[in-house]
This record gives sequence, structure tokens and C-alpha cells, in this order.
Amino acid sequence: MRIHAITTGRVRIKQAQIEGRGHGLMRQLRPILSPEWSDWLPVHAFAIEHPEGVIVVDTGANAGLKSLPRWHPYFQFSVQFDIEPEQELGPQLRSLGIAAHDVKTVVLTHLHIDHDGGVGHFYSSRFVANANEIARASGLRGAILGYLPNRWPEWFTPETLQWQQKPLGPFRRHALITKAADVIAVSTPGHTPDHVSVLVRDGDAHIMIAGDASYREATMLSGTIDGVSPDEAVARTTLGSIRSFCARRPTIYLPAHDPETARRLDERRTTRTSSTTTAVHASLTSTYSAAASR
Repeated sequence: MRIHAITTGRVRIKQAQIEGRGHGLMRQLRPILSPEWSDWLPVHAFAIEHPEGVIVVDTGANAGLKSLPRWHPYFQFSVQFDIEPEQELGPQLRSLGIAAHDVKTVVLTHLHIDHDGGVGHFYSSRFVANANEIARASGLRGAILGYLPNRWPEWFTPETLQWQQKPLGPFRRHALITKAADVIAVSTPGHTPDHVSVLVRDGDAHIMIAGDASYREATMLSGTIDGVSPDEAVARTTLGSIRSFCARRPTIYLPAHDPETARRLDERRTTRTSSTTTAVHASLTSTYSAAASR
């Protein structure tokens, strides 16, 4: 099984979005009001060459995002994209020898514009996402919340993840993506209320394709929530769950916008948690084999 971290252009956001500052409404307003921009960050999508068929996790950005609706204050003041058509996920997969029709399943961690930007390349694939995330992103409400559902192709009708209401380690529920139970979606609410991440069992390590559960490995480890998560307590709990998982098993942690993500995957560099975290969560014993037997 080969896993590819593919950079689909670059994005700049406010530093206060990466690391939330303050609390409540002011924390959520600072990504708009702050003058401090981040460096250019990668926009990663992922492809898993699996015996059951190629699985894509998130579809990255598209060149159309260089021109965003000016009526929305976030798009006007808080985000900038740099991407050309050849940097989109479809062309990049073709350069790896993966055609669009080879992609069996596309899993969307959430439906923000830099994660669903490439859906148009995969018209013959099965899409899956969290049902509540699909509802939240749709229609006028979705547009007000910063999604762009009007850019979805007419044929885009994602299926809903089939949750097993049993915990997987520290995660309260999970959904199998493969019959082999070696690719699993887990609930990681925070960045959006119904955000998910994808866990892959690969040899002696587990790979966590984390979407925007955090913007960097470092902010996950420090428990620093971002500036846009609607509920601080929920986001903080999720970061703790991720640290718990990493403490119990070798885990390569791959957020979508961490500049180290591709190198971390290439080097199979696992996340190092503190000994305190390991001790606190020593009782966690759920495993992938347990999930497969359910």
C-alpha cells in the first residue's frame, strides 16, 4: 500500500486562524481583523493505493479559488490562494499513473473550499462524508458559513459515513472505509462540528490523515485550538484524543497544511508525545483488529 501526500497549490491565512487568540467571539473574529498573515502553506490532498482500489482523502484546492466572492468578509480579508490548473489533484494523480477512474472512493474530512476544490475530477468515484457536515455546507447557510456549495458539480451527491457507535481507542465513533478495516474514518469534531480524520494501518505504523483537526503537528501537541473552531471545549477534547492515540501507537500525523506533512510521511516520522500523556492514557487498548471483528 502506497500513500501519497500531494500539494495542490498554496494558501495564506491569518496567524490567528492557525493559533486561536483569546476566547469566544473575539477568537473567531481575529482571523478576519488581524493584520498578521501566515507564511504560504501547502494545501495537501492524499491518495492511498489500496488493494481494494485507490482512496483519495480530500481533493485539495482548484485554480478557481484565486478569485473568491468578495461579499464574504472571510474571503475578502482572510485567505489567499496560489494554484495553477496543473497543480490540481486530477492532473497530479495522472502524473503518478493514477487515472480518475482508478479512484474508487473519495473521503472528505470536511467541505471547506480547500478540501473539496478538486471534486470535479472524480465524477465516477464514490464520495463519502459526515452527514451533518454535508447538511451544514449546503445551501445559503453553507455559503454564509464560508462553504461554496454553488461550485459543486450537479452530480456531486456524497454518501454519508456509516458510523459504528463504538469507540476506537479515544475516538468516540468510527466508520470503516475498507473491508479490511485498515482504513477507518474517526470523528474529530472541532475545526467544524462534524470534521472527520482518516486512520490508515500501514506496516508498523498508523497514519492519521487529519484534515484540519489542527494546522500543525505542534499545535496538536500543545493543545492549541485554531481560530475558527465553533466550540473551544469540543476542539480541545479532540486534540486530546489525537494525542492519546499517538501516545499508544506509532502514528504519523498528517494535517493538510503543515509544511512538514509530506516530509514526515516520506521519512515515516512518528509523533512524539510526552511521557505524561502516555501514562494518563495507558488504559486505552482498542485496536484495528478489534474494529475489524465488530
